[in-house]
Amino acid sequence: MDKYINTPITEQVTKELKAGDYVYITGTVYVARDAAHKRMIEALQRGEDLPIDIKNSTIYYMGPSPAREGRPIGSAGPTTASRMDKYAPALLDLGEKGMIGKGKRTKEVIDAIVRNHAVYFAAVGGAGALLSKCITKSEIICYEDLGAEAIRKIEVENFPAIVVVDCEGNNLYETAIKEFASL
Repeated sequence: MDKYINTPITEQVTKELKAGDYVYITGTVYVARDAAHKRMIEALQRGEDLPIDIKNSTIYYMGPSPAREGRPIGSAGPTTASRMDKYAPALLDLGEKGMIGKGKRTKEVIDAIVRNHAVYFAAVGGAGALLSKCITKSEIICYEDLGAEAIRKIEVENFPAIVVVDCEGNNLYETAIKEFASL
């Protein structure tokens, strides 16, 4: 089922999303990959505030290529989500509600998704140039020294994604395999 949602994503929204739903996301999304996640967790361990407002936020696991003239961002395809798995539960426990990436997640992340009524979306890998057309604004907000891995704040309009793990722990990767095997 196609659903149109706006950020920030609240628990009310996540409860309506089911694994397998096609969604179109509009609003503010943060971009962060491995190095930025590591720095955020290190900041928390030192008792510092995060550089972003994590409550009800959505983080897209992506490192963009340089923007072409007249565009806010270059190619913007998802990176493998499992690289953030050691950091994701802590951020989910602080109120993060959405993650966008590609690939499977660990049991610890899925447990944190359920515990916090969050959701994991997949974006189509290999479609970075097309996905970048849904990004209307992009600005680096911290960790600029990380280059493509700096934390960015982007504005998206009808950004396409698929709900892979919903807030009840239903996992499209598992259910799709079972459904395919039964054919």
